[in-house]
Parts: sequence; C-alpha cells; structure tokens
Amino acid sequence: MPHTPSAWKRLRKTEKRRKQNRVAAKKIKVQRKASDVAVKAGDVAKSATEFKTTQAMLDRSAAKGYIHPNKAARLKSRLVKRLRAAAAAPPKADAAKK
Repeated sequence: MPHTPSAWKRLRKTEKRRKQNRVAAKKIKVQRKASDVAVKAGDVAKSATEFKTTQAMLDRSAAKGYIHPNKAARLKSRLVKRLRAAAAAPPKADAAKK
C-alpha cells in the first residue's frame, strides 16, 4: 500500500483510469460483436450501418488513447474485409426461401 500522499493520489488516478479503460474496452467489444452478427446474417444494409458505428467508435477510442491507433486500423481493416466478402457472396438458401 502507498505511504506518501502523492502515492495515494497516484493509486486513485490509476484505479479511475483502469475503470474507464475497462468500460471503453467492453463497449468496443459489444459493438464489434454486433457488426459481426450483422455481417454473418447477410443483411448488407444493417452491416453497413453497424460498420459505420464501429468505425467511429474505434477511431474515437484510438484518439482518446483507450486502444492503440494501429489496433484500431487493424480491426477496421478486418471488418471491411469481412463486409466486402459477405456483400460479394451469393445470398444464402435460407434467405431465398423467405
């Protein structure tokens, strides 16, 4: 445990930042999962809107320092790749029956 007042303050700051980072990481994870679900469902319109939301969230998180900018770029790149592959793929048999 800290002994000096400055060490106590540092501990408080660290705890606050840790909580903020965990909240931000959870939001990113939930949004990425929503994008993946939309892509796997084959709904191109919903996938596009989810992608825009995810992209904005990743850019904001990188700007604020929650994640590294290169990680944000990598995640966006992979998402675009999946989105384009899903858009180019023929429609699923389940969708054709309905």
